[in-house]
Amino acid sequence: MKPRALIYVQHLLGIGHLARARRIARSLAEAGVRTTIAQGGTEAGLEDVPGVEVVRLTPAKVAAGDMTTLLHADGRPFTAQDKLGRRDELLALLRRSRPDILLVEAFPFGRRQMRFELIALLDEAKAMGVPVVASSIRDILQETRKPGRAEEAVALVDAYFDIVLVHGDEALTPLGMTFPLASAIRSKTRYTGLVGPDRSPARPSGHAVVVSAGGGGVGGALLEAAVAAAPLTSLGGEAWLVLTGPNLPDAEFTRLQAIAAASAVRLTVKRSVPDLAARLAGARVSVSQAGYNTVADVLVSGCAAVLVPFASGGETEQSARAAALAAAGRVVVVREAELTPESMAGAIDLAVRAPAAAPMRLNGGRRTAAILVEELLDRKAPAREVETRRALRSSPSRETP
Repeated sequence: MKPRALIYVQHLLGIGHLARARRIARSLAEAGVRTTIAQGGTEAGLEDVPGVEVVRLTPAKVAAGDMTTLLHADGRPFTAQDKLGRRDELLALLRRSRPDILLVEAFPFGRRQMRFELIALLDEAKAMGVPVVASSIRDILQETRKPGRAEEAVALVDAYFDIVLVHGDEALTPLGMTFPLASAIRSKTRYTGLVGPDRSPARPSGHAVVVSAGGGGVGGALLEAAVAAAPLTSLGGEAWLVLTGPNLPDAEFTRLQAIAAASAVRLTVKRSVPDLAARLAGARVSVSQAGYNTVADVLVSGCAAVLVPFASGGETEQSARAAALAAAGRVVVVREAELTPESMAGAIDLAVRAPAAAPMRLNGGRRTAAILVEELLDRKAPAREVETRRALRSSPSRETP
């Protein structure tokens, strides 16, 4: 029988965690694993992944600026009874799916808001004897100044998780850069590389500049600055595509469309397109925030890039990622606090004059699937076979991802 995997993912503001989890799910399915996603966020408008079951739990979200209070899709706060109901939904799914692999997105390094159901899930998985339990985290973690949080994460990894999958490049963004106790979990840590899209053929859409704001929930300032900057740049005579994301408020979307209609620049404003990576591959410059999935799309395309990392409310993840890519000569960065039409125009012109960057191969999804399947085989194989596999993995001649 095919092995089974259950992926837990809870997106709260944007859709980055969900998009990455879906790419991993697709890779697992392609590797012959029967895969189910337990999706806990509000509807994201994404197409289903072929061959992957998606189970939508009662939706939960947070408001921008308050990451601790769970809300229903209509804005009502979650009650204690609501939390018990979500927990029971999740446990019922675990018992029904009986996975060989349980992949938990972000926790215990994030998603503390969901402890009420995640500790119960992990306890039940341990009682059921799920062979492989893995934590799935992005390349850069949100830094916290609260004492004891890193120690707590290490204790939870020790208690519940077999491996920690870091979806990044160790040479560019080692886990220790944003997690101070990375050495304490080194033996369980596996780097997968970035989980990006397959490289798509460039789509000659005629748009020289593609401006995107991810889910759009916190991208309004970037979009307005880019639209205002368009006539100030050397690319003002070219066509621009502005993608607001599904979560930009309707009033802001309508206002951007009106500004675009009155602009001297050919500006097309849309919520989204189904082939962003292909559009970027056919563009000269990308302008975006520095979220994980957007950066993956940009890097796989090879186009020049301007990043405006989201930094409000003490957020540090995007700023750290943008700084690492700027130091590697891959992007131009505009700090959110310095965002004006003039600074945006200057950054776009600087990016377009830079030498073309080679597209990066971002096969982290397939590498993740391979690591999980190999770990499962190790745990089900006789001891001698396990030792042989481990020796092969540690051999200097073995290709590293």
